Amino acid sequence: MVSSSSTFFFFTSSLGFLSVRNSLKKAVFSRRTSSTISAVSAMDFNSSCTLVLRGKSPAENEIAEGLKNTNALKLSDNSELSILLDSELKKPFKEDDAFGIDSFMNSLSTDRFGRLLLWSPRLPSTQDVVSQNFCELPNGAVCVADVQYKGRGRSKNVWESPKGCQLFSFTLQMEDGRVVPLIQYVVSLAITEAIKDICDRNGLPCVDVRIKWPNDLYLNGLKVGGILCTSTYKSKKFNVSAGIGLNIDNEKPTTCLNAVLRELSATTYHFRREEILAAFFNKFEKFYDLFINQGFQSLEELYYKTWLHSGQRIIVQEKKDDQVVENVVTVQGLTSAGYLLAIGDDNQMCELHPDGNSFDFFKGLVRQKLH
Repeated sequence: MVSSSSTFFFFTSSLGFLSVRNSLKKAVFSRRTSSTISAVSAMDFNSSCTLVLRGKSPAENEIAEGLKNTNALKLSDNSELSILLDSELKKPFKEDDAFGIDSFMNSLSTDRFGRLLLWSPRLPSTQDVVSQNFCELPNGAVCVADVQYKGRGRSKNVWESPKGCQLFSFTLQMEDGRVVPLIQYVVSLAITEAIKDICDRNGLPCVDVRIKWPNDLYLNGLKVGGILCTSTYKSKKFNVSAGIGLNIDNEKPTTCLNAVLRELSATTYHFRREEILAAFFNKFEKFYDLFINQGFQSLEELYYKTWLHSGQRIIVQEKKDDQVVENVVTVQGLTSAGYLLAIGDDNQMCELHPDGNSFDFFKGLVRQKLH
């Protein structure tokens, strides 16, 4: 059996994420400090990692019960993990910032994605949970955490994420390796369109989250989110783990959705994580089906309306005869492989690749001419 792995999408610097390894910034925590939720008696969520499982239907709840009974789920560092069913939690609970499991399930209208939920108030990394346990989980299972203290990022950076972040990762199986790198763009588009749908549905002004290629989400010129997708190849299928981080309530060190909404409107409405998560999966499932059946070109027009780069002029530095030569190119769109398509002042089309070293993708682009 052949098994291989790859990482094709990354968090870069961020929002409420702290690069622990590089000590880029001091941690900034949300103003809320209360415990997340009361659960089974004698269970202290702060003493170990706990996963709470809940399914959308009896079929998914049966899967959840099986995962608990077999103790099948593990953490990547083999640290202690307690598994509970949502039915075992003490209810009702009244924490304002608790993830609303019932609300999420009631708002979810998908056939595949998001229907098995793994929720935790505190995890090392949602991405590690789904990647480590991919073969135990059904396609579309999602892991959500309130706080994440070993989140994965670009170049193996470790991120600490405070309360107020939307933190989740989900499983996805794909067969065509040629389109796997493009799934990151479908995820990005689904997030931005989900937020627009919520605004429209509630009569709110548009909170216009935009896409910065390849992996960032921006709002009013500031970064509010990032995406991470990793894949392994096994049994002729690509097992993709897709992770998303989005600032909803934590307005430091950049900004967040609710802070911008307060600037735009006097409404008492505020975005909640469970609402955004359900809206994301409802949108993603539709986009994913279009993507698989018709290709990314079926989503390109909408994607280009949402990203920040149409017509952008970029300086690409290249070494030539021991000298650095600067070439100016204009972004036209994406290539079929998911890289930037650009045209030079000499009308030569080219493909722009990140060099893998620069923290800012646009400061480390490598030009490859297209013939």
